[in-house]
Amino acid sequence: MAKAIWNNAVLAESAHTIVVEGNHYFPPDSVSRQFFKESDTHSTCPWKGEASYYHIEVAGQTNEDAAWYYPEPKEAAAQIKNHIAFWKGVKVEG
Repeated sequence: MAKAIWNNAVLAESAHTIVVEGNHYFPPDSVSRQFFKESDTHSTCPWKGEASYYHIEVAGQTNEDAAWYYPEPKEAAAQIKNHIAFWKGVKVEG
């Protein structure tokens, strides 16, 4: 079971993450949506496509662009469509 934790809150928990390039991608239904706020940030990966980001908000603190996902990934990354990965101090255990 993998867990993503930040500021003592469990952001996501799943036994079915997909690991790509060392990052756990959590299924969309495994995240605690109350902590996620849409971001206007985007980035591009040559083989995965365009990523979108979320800010994480817990207990009045914000971790900007700390989570990302691929809403329309390229074919090579189709298995991680809408799955969410973390960085910027979010601890992933498991």
